[in-house]
Amino acid sequence: MALPAPHLDDRQYDDLVADSVALVRRSCPEWTDENPSDPGMALIEAYAFLTDGLFQRLNQVPDRLLVKFLDLIGLRLVSPTPARVPVTFWLSSPAQSPMIVARGTETGTVRTETAASVVFASQTELTIPPCSVTTVLTRSQERTETVQADLVAAATPAFSTPPQPGDELLIGLDVAVPSVALRLEYGGQTEGLGIDPGHPPLVWEAWTGSGWRECELDRDETGGLNQSGSLVLHVPDGHQGSVIGGQPAGWIRARVIPVEAGRPGYTASPLIRRLEADSIGGTVESVQAELIFDEILGESEGVPGQVFAVRSAPVLAGLGSPVVEVSSDDGWLECTAVEDFAASGPQDRHFRLDPVPGEVSFGPVIRWPDGGLRQHGLVPEKGATVRIREYAVGGGLRGNVPRAAIGTLKSSIPFVSAVENRVAAHDGTDGETLAEARDRAPILLRTRGRAVTAEDYEALAREAVPEAARVRCITAGVDAGQAGTVKVLVVPAAAQHDGVITFADLVPSVPLLEKLAARLEEVRLIGTRVSVEPPRYRGVTVVARLVARPRVDRDRVRTDALRTLYRFLNPLPDGGFDRLGWEFGRAVRSGDIYSVLQAVPGVQAVEDIRLFSANPVTGERGTEQTRIDLERNSLVFSFEHQVKVGDH
Repeated sequence: MALPAPHLDDRQYDDLVADSVALVRRSCPEWTDENPSDPGMALIEAYAFLTDGLFQRLNQVPDRLLVKFLDLIGLRLVSPTPARVPVTFWLSSPAQSPMIVARGTETGTVRTETAASVVFASQTELTIPPCSVTTVLTRSQERTETVQADLVAAATPAFSTPPQPGDELLIGLDVAVPSVALRLEYGGQTEGLGIDPGHPPLVWEAWTGSGWRECELDRDETGGLNQSGSLVLHVPDGHQGSVIGGQPAGWIRARVIPVEAGRPGYTASPLIRRLEADSIGGTVESVQAELIFDEILGESEGVPGQVFAVRSAPVLAGLGSPVVEVSSDDGWLECTAVEDFAASGPQDRHFRLDPVPGEVSFGPVIRWPDGGLRQHGLVPEKGATVRIREYAVGGGLRGNVPRAAIGTLKSSIPFVSAVENRVAAHDGTDGETLAEARDRAPILLRTRGRAVTAEDYEALAREAVPEAARVRCITAGVDAGQAGTVKVLVVPAAAQHDGVITFADLVPSVPLLEKLAARLEEVRLIGTRVSVEPPRYRGVTVVARLVARPRVDRDRVRTDALRTLYRFLNPLPDGGFDRLGWEFGRAVRSGDIYSVLQAVPGVQAVEDIRLFSANPVTGERGTEQTRIDLERNSLVFSFEHQVKVGDH
């Protein structure tokens, strides 16, 4: 355990007043009026108050010494990471010329009386080009037919008769439309009888150069091309032109897929009479951050070890390395960020960024044992201007907003009528606190960049992917035939509303897993196999019957009880007993639920608790249990709790 830090002076306000009064009694016995109304007592209390404040500052000296020690061993606080989310910009009318949404365009949540707006900035420039249909192909195993797109004199079958899985309706656009919200106006006859219009056996895809990628279907008024109407597709960002059937175009296709069990399929092909397309919006990746461009840091003095500070801090992690530039006669010279200057030579244009205080430092001169000097990193010439090309500030957990929370355009853009996020934001985490850094320091001293124990893997993983909410390392058992294998389980930062989480948001992104796997590959021991994956989740449903206190709103009690359950049985930080997330492998017991619900304001008694395991994907529930055990690589997931509140 850590040694307790003693207070340099442990006297408090009351002690100071008592000591002062005792001193006055000894030095001035004539003064006997010690009532609070006496002017002398008022002076004593005033000076005691001021002295108490000085003691509080004096007792913080050990914390300052600790910070200096952590800096000496090379430990740097982990900065916040920004939440990410695709934001869709909807146009007031179809694009007639290319519409450009500039990089850094700001959108945000609606500001309320109790919460400020959470602002997001677009990471890249978005171009929404106008488009039209130039070619239509129908393709099946038996035939490939070209249909004139602007006017179909006679109704033409979209697929073979009857449609078979794999049949395609290929729509050629005059330009590729990556990241565009594409509206198709369809005119046709109702011939494809029998299908469920809400779940047609049809998938829409776009050609990306390396293959077909599925388009997100926003809305479909045609019921699977069974009636005239419009449908809106969100085209993936990799869409590009190609040649199919001798026709160059930006290709979109509708492909017949096998029907789901219990659902009907097509009995006849839909008949096409008209098909038009236009661009009505676009989607761009945005981050909860303020992007700052071309900030001048200062002028170089031409000496080693110079330090420059950015105007806004902390600098966000997870957005790539900022680029620092130094002016010269040949223009701006780009410098590269490094973790340290150990391998930097005198001609290497390197810099080091400490993101939390926002300090940019250049390499020092080191004196060697033989008395010689060595420069680590190139020193900017005297009088040269130093600037940082781009960096971002902001971030934090509050950026993990739910779906449809973003609805305000902060920057005015002509012809843009609305904005929205169609999915929840994710990956936003708060920065590391001093207490968390103090706990990490012993592991840093022991590992020194090499992973041996499970704690080493967890510490290095948190440094590599600060955007992850939780990281857990478990070693595989020898009896399972996996000796020498470690599993690193990653829980992404996901949006939640009163503890309610969408299960799909708990799946970490592929780039995050690849980034962590690459880092752990560098630090693992030879012969150790590292597997990076999400944990297993065990769905749990709580069915509870409560008794409310007299004259208490039962609806409010029910709402508070549900919120408490979702927050308690929660894999993300703020869940579980210690508010750090439900513990890996910890069983869910009905007794724990009793104690949690009994503490809900307005609850007089908890009459009954029932636990059910559940599959969060299929929605299937198991039998009633008093205890649900979890494997050591598993976490709990709250699934559709039910609470009934009655009178006493």
